[in-house]
Amino acid sequence: MDFDIVIVGGGLAGLALAAALRRSAFSIALVEGAAPRLPNSGNSPHAALDSRVYAISPANAQFLAEIGIWSHMDASRIAPVRAMQIFGDGQGRLDFSAYDSGVPELAWIIESAVMQHELWEMVKRQDKLTLCCPAAPAALDLAEDAATLTLTDGRRLRARLVVAADGADSWTRSAAGIEVAFKPYGQLGVVANFAVEKPHGNTAFQWFRPDGIVAWLPLPGQQMSMVWSAPTALGEELLGLSAGALCARVAEAGGHVLGELRLVTPAAAFPLRLMRAPRTALPRLALVGDAAHTVHPLSGHGINLGFQDVRVLAQTLLDAVPQQDCGDLPLLRRFERARKEEIFVLQTATDHLQRLFNVRRGPLVGLRNLGLNLTNRLPVVKDVLVRYALAS
Repeated sequence: MDFDIVIVGGGLAGLALAAALRRSAFSIALVEGAAPRLPNSGNSPHAALDSRVYAISPANAQFLAEIGIWSHMDASRIAPVRAMQIFGDGQGRLDFSAYDSGVPELAWIIESAVMQHELWEMVKRQDKLTLCCPAAPAALDLAEDAATLTLTDGRRLRARLVVAADGADSWTRSAAGIEVAFKPYGQLGVVANFAVEKPHGNTAFQWFRPDGIVAWLPLPGQQMSMVWSAPTALGEELLGLSAGALCARVAEAGGHVLGELRLVTPAAAFPLRLMRAPRTALPRLALVGDAAHTVHPLSGHGINLGFQDVRVLAQTLLDAVPQQDCGDLPLLRRFERARKEEIFVLQTATDHLQRLFNVRRGPLVGLRNLGLNLTNRLPVVKDVLVRYALAS
């Protein structure tokens, strides 16, 4: 089967790219192992909360609106963030306010499953798109004139461009011979959702603690989602706690600012690691999302970086002259160059912050908390930080 573009991976980045190209003349195939679905609440047909949530920046909310899914997502499952409170492990504190910054929201908290389900429903109705699902890749050949992806069921997909959107452990990236450097942080990202006693006021909280970084993100109603970037041993301990013990431990970690907690979604965890790819474009191949980079979740930029990869790649392909081959390296290098700086800056900044707050003794402990307080007293600096986050 011949296509212009084959996208490997039906996660958020891969589906968003397909949606972003929906009005183009490109013929597209999307390869995915299983169709996404919303989690169910026990035996109930009603959807339960997904334990994996993302803070979507205004720039990416606009992107999701442009590709046609923002208005179709269930508004009752989206929570705006209008304030942030960040606490150091001493007396340091940093506050952000949408009102003070002159914007309606700093971000929106949305379940991963909600976005993925809506994107899937859109692309499966898309003209000039073939869904290969369930399917898995078996071999990749990047030739001068075309790329050929062979699936495990024997089907051969021939395309001018293959896009790797199949996650941090990307099969496609490995098959293309791109070797990446992983830096494990020795931490687990422990996630769970809770009902809270006190209203959260659409405020996101973050604590830099001796036992990791704890973030509470507002969910609709009196609910919140927790991400605890914990040392591996502690992360495994948290996973083993009873519901009551976990609620007590998480409430204590946040200073009981939202009162008593009740577990809504059981805890889950994933290993945290930094990944840098030396190239995100080769002849006939482009990498997007976690296949191209991973970052520590302390900044909340993971999927935002992925959506910006997709936006830039889609625009690069759409801006190409009619006769230009969409798999030509000079064209794909435009995409690679356009994304290189932001990815490098955010990976470096989050890595340094993680290392800074991982120091337990010495002068850095006082200096980092002093830095938070100093930044908190400088409205101009805070405004610059907010503006950068809004646009990323």
